[in-house]
Amino acid sequence: MSKTVVHVLRHGEVYNPDQILYGRLPGFRLSELGVQMAKAAAQGLAEREVVHVVASPLERAQQTAEPIAAQFGLPVGVDERLIESANWFEGKKVSPGDGSFRDPRNWWVLRDPVTPSWGEAYRAIAERMFAAVHAARVAAEGREAVLVSHQLPIWTLRRYVERKRLWHDPRKRQCGLASLTSFHFDGAKVVGIGYSEPAAHLIALSATARTAKGA
Repeated sequence: MSKTVVHVLRHGEVYNPDQILYGRLPGFRLSELGVQMAKAAAQGLAEREVVHVVASPLERAQQTAEPIAAQFGLPVGVDERLIESANWFEGKKVSPGDGSFRDPRNWWVLRDPVTPSWGEAYRAIAERMFAAVHAARVAAEGREAVLVSHQLPIWTLRRYVERKRLWHDPRKRQCGLASLTSFHFDGAKVVGIGYSEPAAHLIALSATARTAKGA
Protein backbone atom coordinates (compact mmCIF):
# COMPACT_ATOMS: atom_id res chain seq x y z
CA MET A 1 0.00 0.00 0.00
CA SER A 2 1.14 3.54 -0.71
CA LYS A 3 2.37 5.84 2.06
CA THR A 4 0.95 9.35 1.95
CA VAL A 5 1.27 12.35 4.26
CA VAL A 6 -1.40 15.04 4.60
CA HIS A 7 -0.12 18.11 6.45
CA VAL A 8 -2.85 20.29 7.96
CA LEU A 9 -1.48 23.78 8.47
CA ARG A 10 -2.98 26.47 10.68
CA HIS A 11 -2.84 29.92 9.09
CA GLY A 12 -0.48 32.64 10.36
CA GLU A 13 -1.26 35.60 12.58
CA VAL A 14 -4.19 37.78 11.47
CA TYR A 15 -4.38 41.58 11.56
CA ASN A 16 -7.12 42.11 14.14
CA PRO A 17 -6.65 45.50 15.85
CA ASP A 18 -10.13 45.47 17.42
CA GLN A 19 -9.50 42.06 19.00
CA ILE A 20 -12.77 40.43 18.01
CA LEU A 21 -13.63 36.84 17.28
CA TYR A 22 -13.59 37.11 13.49
CA GLY A 23 -14.62 33.55 12.66
CA ARG A 24 -15.88 33.40 9.08
CA LEU A 25 -16.13 37.17 8.59
CA PRO A 26 -14.55 38.39 5.33
CA GLY A 27 -11.67 40.85 5.17
CA PHE A 28 -9.44 39.42 7.89
CA ARG A 29 -6.03 38.99 6.32
CA LEU A 30 -2.60 38.08 7.64
CA SER A 31 -0.61 40.65 9.55
CA GLU A 32 2.96 41.40 8.45
CA LEU A 33 4.13 38.86 11.00
CA GLY A 34 1.56 36.38 9.69
CA VAL A 35 3.03 36.71 6.19
CA GLN A 36 6.44 35.86 7.65
CA MET A 37 4.90 32.84 9.37
CA ALA A 38 3.46 31.60 6.07
CA LYS A 39 6.91 31.88 4.50
CA ALA A 40 8.44 30.00 7.44
CA ALA A 41 5.91 27.21 6.97
CA ALA A 42 6.83 27.02 3.29
CA GLN A 43 10.51 26.79 4.20
CA GLY A 44 9.71 24.03 6.66
CA LEU A 45 8.15 22.01 3.85
CA ALA A 46 10.80 22.77 1.24
CA GLU A 47 12.32 19.27 1.28
CA ARG A 48 8.98 17.46 1.22
CA GLU A 49 7.31 15.93 -1.81
CA VAL A 50 4.25 18.17 -1.88
CA VAL A 51 2.01 17.71 -4.94
CA HIS A 52 -1.34 19.09 -3.71
CA VAL A 53 -2.18 22.34 -1.88
CA VAL A 54 -5.71 23.24 -0.75
CA ALA A 55 -6.99 25.89 1.65
CA SER A 56 -10.08 27.14 3.42
CA PRO A 57 -11.82 29.84 1.37
CA LEU A 58 -11.09 32.50 4.01
CA GLU A 59 -8.45 35.09 3.09
CA ARG A 60 -6.02 34.26 5.88
CA ALA A 61 -5.88 30.61 4.86
CA GLN A 62 -5.50 31.40 1.17
CA GLN A 63 -2.65 33.81 1.96
CA THR A 64 -0.90 31.21 4.12
CA ALA A 65 -1.11 28.66 1.31
CA GLU A 66 0.31 30.94 -1.37
CA PRO A 67 4.07 30.69 -0.61
CA ILE A 68 3.81 26.91 -0.31
CA ALA A 69 2.01 26.56 -3.62
CA ALA A 70 4.47 28.93 -5.31
CA GLN A 71 7.41 26.97 -3.94
CA PHE A 72 6.18 23.78 -5.58
CA GLY A 73 4.68 25.37 -8.70
CA LEU A 74 1.14 24.37 -7.73
CA PRO A 75 -2.23 26.15 -7.70
CA VAL A 76 -4.05 26.75 -4.42
CA GLY A 77 -7.27 24.77 -4.40
CA VAL A 78 -10.28 25.69 -2.27
CA ASP A 79 -12.17 23.26 -0.06
CA GLU A 80 -15.14 24.63 1.89
CA ARG A 81 -14.79 21.74 4.35
CA LEU A 82 -11.63 23.38 5.73
CA ILE A 83 -13.41 26.58 6.76
CA GLU A 84 -13.44 27.99 10.30
CA SER A 85 -16.19 26.68 12.56
CA ALA A 86 -19.42 28.66 12.81
CA ASN A 87 -19.70 30.59 16.09
CA TRP A 88 -22.53 32.61 17.65
CA PHE A 89 -19.98 35.10 19.06
CA GLU A 90 -18.56 35.96 15.65
CA GLY A 91 -17.86 39.69 15.40
CA LYS A 92 -17.91 40.16 19.19
CA LYS A 93 -15.20 40.71 21.78
CA VAL A 94 -14.84 37.54 23.84
CA SER A 95 -11.76 38.09 26.00
CA PRO A 96 -11.85 36.52 29.47
CA GLY A 97 -13.00 39.19 31.91
CA ASP A 98 -14.57 41.48 29.34
CA GLY A 99 -16.75 41.55 26.27
CA SER A 100 -19.60 39.17 25.46
CA PHE A 101 -18.87 36.49 28.06
CA ARG A 102 -19.70 38.93 30.87
CA ASP A 103 -23.06 39.91 29.44
CA PRO A 104 -25.83 37.90 31.19
CA ARG A 105 -27.91 38.06 28.02
CA ASN A 106 -25.38 35.74 26.39
CA TRP A 107 -25.12 33.13 29.15
CA TRP A 108 -27.88 30.97 27.66
CA VAL A 109 -25.71 30.55 24.57
CA LEU A 110 -22.99 28.99 26.76
CA ARG A 111 -25.28 26.41 28.38
CA ASP A 112 -23.84 23.33 26.60
CA PRO A 113 -20.05 23.03 26.25
CA VAL A 114 -20.24 19.48 24.90
CA THR A 115 -22.08 20.03 21.60
CA PRO A 116 -21.35 23.08 21.87
CA SER A 117 -24.41 25.33 22.10
CA TRP A 118 -22.61 28.44 20.79
CA GLY A 119 -21.52 27.09 17.44
CA GLU A 120 -21.06 24.31 14.94
CA ALA A 121 -21.17 20.83 16.48
CA TYR A 122 -17.75 19.33 17.13
CA ARG A 123 -18.77 16.11 15.38
CA ALA A 124 -19.82 18.01 12.25
CA ILE A 125 -16.49 19.83 12.23
CA ALA A 126 -14.57 16.58 12.67
CA GLU A 127 -16.44 14.75 9.93
CA ARG A 128 -16.05 17.48 7.30
CA MET A 129 -12.35 17.91 8.12
CA PHE A 130 -11.73 14.16 7.99
CA ALA A 131 -13.45 14.01 4.59
CA ALA A 132 -11.22 16.84 3.33
CA VAL A 133 -8.11 15.04 4.56
CA HIS A 134 -9.12 11.82 2.80
CA ALA A 135 -9.81 13.69 -0.43
CA ALA A 136 -6.31 15.18 -0.22
CA ARG A 137 -4.83 11.76 0.50
CA VAL A 138 -6.36 10.41 -2.68
CA ALA A 139 -5.15 13.42 -4.70
CA ALA A 140 -1.57 13.08 -3.41
CA GLU A 141 -1.41 9.30 -3.14
CA GLY A 142 2.13 8.12 -2.45
CA ARG A 143 3.38 11.67 -1.88
CA GLU A 144 2.30 14.65 0.26
CA ALA A 145 -0.48 17.24 0.46
CA VAL A 146 -0.90 20.48 2.43
CA LEU A 147 -4.29 21.69 3.67
CA VAL A 148 -4.60 25.13 5.29
CA SER A 149 -7.31 25.50 7.90
CA HIS A 150 -8.01 26.98 11.35
CA GLN A 151 -7.20 26.13 14.94
CA LEU A 152 -10.47 24.67 16.21
CA PRO A 153 -11.18 22.55 13.12
CA ILE A 154 -7.62 21.19 13.13
CA TRP A 155 -7.63 20.34 16.83
CA THR A 156 -11.08 18.78 16.60
CA LEU A 157 -9.90 16.68 13.66
CA ARG A 158 -6.88 15.47 15.60
CA ARG A 159 -8.95 14.48 18.62
CA TYR A 160 -11.41 12.69 16.32
CA VAL A 161 -8.63 10.67 14.67
CA GLU A 162 -7.11 9.90 18.08
CA ARG A 163 -10.55 8.71 19.28
CA LYS A 164 -10.69 11.24 22.11
CA ARG A 165 -13.76 13.14 23.24
CA LEU A 166 -14.24 16.16 21.04
CA TRP A 167 -15.12 18.77 23.67
CA HIS A 168 -12.01 20.09 25.34
CA ASP A 169 -10.27 22.98 27.11
CA PRO A 170 -9.29 25.51 24.39
CA ARG A 171 -6.27 26.56 26.46
CA LYS A 172 -4.73 23.10 26.00
CA ARG A 173 -4.85 22.88 22.20
CA GLN A 174 -1.58 21.92 20.55
CA CYS A 175 -2.09 23.98 17.41
CA GLY A 176 0.10 27.08 17.28
CA LEU A 177 0.08 29.69 14.55
CA ALA A 178 1.42 28.30 11.25
CA SER A 179 1.84 24.87 12.87
CA LEU A 180 1.68 21.58 10.99
CA THR A 181 -0.39 18.64 12.17
CA SER A 182 0.68 15.82 9.86
CA PHE A 183 -1.38 12.69 9.22
CA HIS A 184 0.63 9.72 7.97
CA PHE A 185 -1.29 7.17 5.93
CA ASP A 186 -0.53 3.62 4.88
CA GLY A 187 -3.10 3.16 2.16
CA ALA A 188 -6.32 4.64 3.59
CA LYS A 189 -5.36 4.04 7.23
CA VAL A 190 -3.88 6.70 9.51
CA VAL A 191 -0.78 5.16 11.07
CA GLY A 192 0.71 8.21 12.75
CA ILE A 193 0.23 11.86 13.61
CA GLY A 194 3.07 14.37 13.79
CA TYR A 195 3.22 17.97 14.97
CA SER A 196 5.73 20.72 14.25
CA GLU A 197 5.99 24.49 14.49
CA PRO A 198 8.14 25.84 11.63
CA ALA A 199 7.25 29.41 12.70
CA ALA A 200 8.01 28.88 16.39
CA HIS A 201 10.65 31.62 16.34
CA LEU A 202 7.94 34.10 15.28
CA ILE A 203 5.16 33.00 17.63
CA ALA A 204 6.81 34.70 20.62
CA LEU A 205 6.36 38.01 18.76
CA SER A 206 2.67 37.42 18.07
CA ALA A 207 -0.08 39.38 19.79
CA THR A 208 -2.52 36.63 18.74
CA ALA A 209 -0.54 33.98 20.61
CA ARG A 210 -0.39 36.15 23.73
CA THR A 211 -4.12 36.93 23.81
CA ALA A 212 -5.36 33.54 22.46
CA LYS A 213 -7.83 35.15 20.05
CA GLY A 214 -6.48 33.49 16.92
CA ALA A 215 -8.68 31.14 14.96
